[in-house]
Amino acid sequence: MDVVDIRPAAAYEAGHIPDAENVPFPEFTSAVEERDWGSDIVVACPVGQSSIQAGRLLESHENVGPETTVASLDGGYEEWDGDLEEA
Repeated sequence: MDVVDIRPAAAYEAGHIPDAENVPFPEFTSAVEERDWGSDIVVACPVGQSSIQAGRLLESHENVGPETTVASLDGGYEEWDGDLEEA
C-alpha cells in the first residue's frame, strides 16, 4: 500500500504516517502524470476533504489502472491515532 500525503511540505516534515510520500496538493496533478502508481493507494490530507478530490483525480487518470484501489484517509490527520514519523 502506498500512502500519499498531500499536505504542505512543512506539515509533512512535522509528522507523517511512516513511509508516506509527500506530494503537496498544488503539485498533485503533475505528479499523477509523472509516476507509476501501485495497486493500493491511500491519500491523506488534514481533514479528509482534499484527499477525496485527489483520490478521484487518481482514479480517473490513465496512469492508474483498473486494478488500482484508491482510498482517502477518513477524517485525515485530525483522526489519525497511529504513530507519526518526522522528516
